[in-house]
Amino acid sequence: MTGRHQGGRSVDEITGSRRLRRMRKADWSRRLVRESALGPDDLIWPIFIMEGEDKAEQVGSMPGVERFTIDRAVLAAREAQGLGIPAVAIFANIPHERKDQTGSHALDADNIINRVTAAIKAEVPGIGVITDAALDPFTDHGHDGVLRDGIIVNDETVGIIARAAVLQADAGADIIAPSDMMDGRIGAIRDALDAAGHQDVAIMSYTAKFASACYGPYREAIGTGGLLKGDKKTYYVDPGNSDEAVREAEADLDEGADMLMVKPALPYLDVCYRLKSELRVPVFAYQVSGEYAMIEAAAANGWIDGEKVMMEKLVAFKRAGCDGILTYYAPRVARLLAG
Repeated sequence: MTGRHQGGRSVDEITGSRRLRRMRKADWSRRLVRESALGPDDLIWPIFIMEGEDKAEQVGSMPGVERFTIDRAVLAAREAQGLGIPAVAIFANIPHERKDQTGSHALDADNIINRVTAAIKAEVPGIGVITDAALDPFTDHGHDGVLRDGIIVNDETVGIIARAAVLQADAGADIIAPSDMMDGRIGAIRDALDAAGHQDVAIMSYTAKFASACYGPYREAIGTGGLLKGDKKTYYVDPGNSDEAVREAEADLDEGADMLMVKPALPYLDVCYRLKSELRVPVFAYQVSGEYAMIEAAAANGWIDGEKVMMEKLVAFKRAGCDGILTYYAPRVARLLAG
C-alpha cells in the first residue's frame, strides 16, 4: 500500500518514488547490483611449515589451522591451486637451536623457507609463492631484526633481510613480502634482487603493519610467542596513525614496491581505503591470526554463525578497496564459493 500516513505525505511523496528496496527483493536482483564480490582469485593462503616428514600439527589457538612438513605443504599448495587460489604465503616454525640474536639462519640457502619454496615450485609450478624476509622466525628474541643493547638496529637488519630475499628468490619465490617495517628495506631488497638477476620477482610491502594486539596466535604458530623481549612499537606503526601509514606507503612505492599490504585487516579498513583511493596501486589486507581466532572462538561458543561472519568480514575488505586478502580461511572460502 502507498496510502497517506497520519499527518501527511505518502511514502511515494516522501521518497519521490525512489524506493531502494526494489533491487533487494530477490536473490537474483541483489546479485545483479552487488558492488563488492568475493572470489577465489581474491585469496592468498598463509601456510605454516615445520621440519619433519609427512606430518601436520594443529595450532592450538587457531582451530582448523595446521603446521605442515614440506611434503604436506606441497599437497596444500596443490589443493590451493585446485580451488583456484592464486598464491600461498610461507611462514616457518624454526627449531630453537637454529635461532640466534641476528637471525643468521635466514641466510642459510638450505633453510626450510627456501626448501619448501623450491619443492612447491617444482611440484605445483602454476601457483604463486610469497615469502617473508623478516627475521622474527630466526631470532632468539622474537623481534623482526637484529637486537643490540635493547634496540632493533635498522641498517644492519636491512642488509640481512636483503640478502635473505635474494636467497628466497633463488629458491623460486615469486613475491618477496617483507614484514619487518625497517626503514629503507624495500629499496635495499629491490636493488639486491635486481643485482642478482631477479628483476621479475615482485615485492609486496607490509607497508602499514600496525603495533597490534592481534598477532598472538601467529606467534604461537611460528614458535616465537614466548621469546619476545619487550614489544615492537619502535618499528610497527602506531594504531592511531593513518597519515603515517600513507607516508610509509608512498616511501615504499618510491623505493620499488609493486604491491602494498595492510596488517591487521579489519581494524584498519580506513587505511586500506585510503591507500587504494589515494595511491591507486594494488592493495592487500592480511586477516591476521587474532581476527581468525576471535571468529572461531565465538562460533565455537554458539555466539555467532561463524561461516556467515567469515564471509561478511572478507567482503568488507573488498568493499574497502582491497585487491586481495591473506586469510587462513582461504581453502574453506574457496570451497564454499565453488558450492
